[in-house]
Amino acid sequence: MLFLPAVCLFLCACSVSGDSAEPFDGSVYIKESTYTGKTEAETAYDPDGFLSVPTCLILNNGYYFIDDCYHNRIIFSDDIKRPLGEWRILTADVSQSHTLASDGDIILADDTENNRVLVFERGDNGDYVNTQLFENIGIRPHYTVYDKRTDTFYTLSSMTGELYCFRCSKNKVYLTEIRSVPELYGTYVRSFMIADDEIYFVSGISTTGFTPQILRCSLNDLKILEAYEVPSGIAGMVQITPLDTGFYITVSTDAFGDTKKAELFYTPSLKALSNGEYTPLYHEYFAKDGTPYYITRLEKDGVYYLLSHRSAGTCLFSFEIENNVPVNIEELH
Repeated sequence: MLFLPAVCLFLCACSVSGDSAEPFDGSVYIKESTYTGKTEAETAYDPDGFLSVPTCLILNNGYYFIDDCYHNRIIFSDDIKRPLGEWRILTADVSQSHTLASDGDIILADDTENNRVLVFERGDNGDYVNTQLFENIGIRPHYTVYDKRTDTFYTLSSMTGELYCFRCSKNKVYLTEIRSVPELYGTYVRSFMIADDEIYFVSGISTTGFTPQILRCSLNDLKILEAYEVPSGIAGMVQITPLDTGFYITVSTDAFGDTKKAELFYTPSLKALSNGEYTPLYHEYFAKDGTPYYITRLEKDGVYYLLSHRSAGTCLFSFEIENNVPVNIEELH
């Protein structure tokens, strides 16, 4: 049976490992979530049967979730190969949502054009319901991840250089801190990569004249530790994906917003990238057109998934990597 808040509708237990942060007790925070009053999941199915600018894919509790960005919805299925017309809609109450993340229990999704973050909880029947939300989260919140070591969800305000930190306690989600990189204000930054106690922000297009560069910062306070200048031709980066032997980097545009410069590159190191050492892969291995976007690696099978958009053909690929190049590529949707 479902009960309306003041008590939370569903279980919201955050995962904490032995070397992770101490469990959050909910005593110190900036803002707590607002309850939506929703008690039932949406039951509609994808009526279009195709993706429109898909941006992010995750796997959580046996379900694949895709941000179908320009359709203004998030869809899910227990089988990634299921025809898209048979995928269910998690929510259509978003405007160009870009990413979602889970701690294994709850899901947080950025609602980009509405400057919101939505919280989904799982009910007794396994369905997810948008039970909580946060308004006024920066400008175009664009990238959300969960970091197990710090037991924190991080959401990036893509235009202000602000990183919003969310934690969970006693069936409630809290905004606990807002960290910032002042140098990034006015630069369109699409994502970041967390590596232990450091965070790397991809290069973006600046309205203030900020030099295109990847910033390595302290995760704790976002103090800049190192900057890697990048060529203007790959300035509009999307994501850095770490590999055992280097990095895959997706690029949406050059410094001037030209989408014809979209690519997926391999580089052995970020310093090598600064020196112009990178190998293009997207047009040779995946598609002749389109924009490669976020890459997800699923621990379940060790397979990578690449979403791309503005392509006349496939926009969801699975692949593996051997000798730094994609292999066993499969076109899924």
